[in-house]
Amino acid sequence: MNYFVWNASPILVNIGPLSIRWYGLLFALGFIIGYEIFTWIYKVEGKNQKDIDSLTVVMVISTVVGARLGHCLFYEPNYYLSHPVEILEVWKGGLASHGAAIGILLGIWIYSRYKREYSMMWILDRLVIAVALAAILIRLGNFFNSEILGHPASVPWAIIFARVDKIPRHPAQLYESVSYLIIFIILFFTYKKYKVDLPTGRLFGIFLTLVFVARFIIEYFKQNQSELEQNMALHIGQYLSIPFILIGIYYWVKSYKKIPLNSNN
Repeated sequence: MNYFVWNASPILVNIGPLSIRWYGLLFALGFIIGYEIFTWIYKVEGKNQKDIDSLTVVMVISTVVGARLGHCLFYEPNYYLSHPVEILEVWKGGLASHGAAIGILLGIWIYSRYKREYSMMWILDRLVIAVALAAILIRLGNFFNSEILGHPASVPWAIIFARVDKIPRHPAQLYESVSYLIIFIILFFTYKKYKVDLPTGRLFGIFLTLVFVARFIIEYFKQNQSELEQNMALHIGQYLSIPFILIGIYYWVKSYKKIPLNSNN
């Protein structure tokens, strides 16, 4: 079969000694578009627009720190605990979505302690819309980097990542990106349906359940991300997805047992 060959450079443009990579551009674009989504939500619900700036700073820091620590401690703990300084070398790659999820939850919890007019769940129910959109772009960035490869495959849509080898593989990054696009659409239109009357925990529950169910399934199409996975029944990503799925189901079901929310309580 004539499989599609992907040989794009991960570097978008070189400006002197500086290289702008597709991954970095798409990562930043996720925050930029997310900012615009939250601006629209705050306008719809009559919230203070100035609060978005401080929330964005918290999101950027908690996402990057959480994703980096998640990769280092979940996937390569022996190496990074022996070379702790390299944990700081984010530019070399290595970010984990499960770590990002934990970092975001912790960051929003801290933020809500200082901004008491916004409950943690109020923020999370709206924030997940922007996070789902960012996830779409980040997986596209992985595609440009020819990383997070799928298993060898003979399906018509298999892709040869020429920068890696000549083997047709499942485009696992695109599987995830498309899944997150569908989830983003579900979240966005669910919010449009309720807006200020959004039931507490509804979008947060939908997001956790659908994202990590998708992640659990797609892991079957991916190559191992760590040597630790060689003798495991499931991938590390699958084990880490299970508690998020259970939490998501809990909040999703619980949201149907509450009166629609029309305040921050």
